[in-house]
Amino acid sequence: MKKHSEVLREAIEEMIAVGKLPPGHHLDETELAKEFGVSRTPIREALIQLASMGIIVIRPRRGAIVAEIGPQQLIEMFEVMAELEAMCARLAARRMSPAGHATLKATHLACEEARDSADSDAYFYKNEEFHQQIYIGSQNSFLEEQARVLQRRLRPYRRLQLRVRNRVQASFDEHGAVVDAIIEGKGELAAELLRQHIMIQGQRFTDLIASLPKPAGKTA
Repeated sequence: MKKHSEVLREAIEEMIAVGKLPPGHHLDETELAKEFGVSRTPIREALIQLASMGIIVIRPRRGAIVAEIGPQQLIEMFEVMAELEAMCARLAARRMSPAGHATLKATHLACEEARDSADSDAYFYKNEEFHQQIYIGSQNSFLEEQARVLQRRLRPYRRLQLRVRNRVQASFDEHGAVVDAIIEGKGELAAELLRQHIMIQGQRFTDLIASLPKPAGKTA
């Protein structure tokens, strides 16, 4: 059974991922404790966990805020994410079992259902599951762990990407090509397809930057 602080950490992390707590937002322990109906102690423990993951920043004598990522750092993080996922795809094409192929196709089908619902947030969750199946398929537990860590750091931004017009459809189509390459054992093709799927550059980058919420306390 998960500790109370872990459950709270996941709940707060989810609020950050879906934009309820935007970058730069001050996290008041008393307000959070009241919202969740708990004491401040497990809230404080949850915030310490989130700080260790880089999702929030705890400032001495000023409290905690949701981490803000600048454009240059965002590019760098997506570059690393693209390479990690490309490596996962390459290994998955070599190592994924027939059962893994079946699960991957099932998660792809779930993405299709979410796409057809015209709900970008529903697609966001199914999209995460799809990528995680590729991490698992690499059969490299260290690589899987690193990919999951960075995926979590980038959750709010990957979600915003999917709100750009026509991005959900494009994402689904790109998934289909990756699935085919992995199942056919074409490692280099799978790696390149997934790398391009993740990279933000050109118009995709400007669209993402335009969609970012303004940091707390700042106006245009």
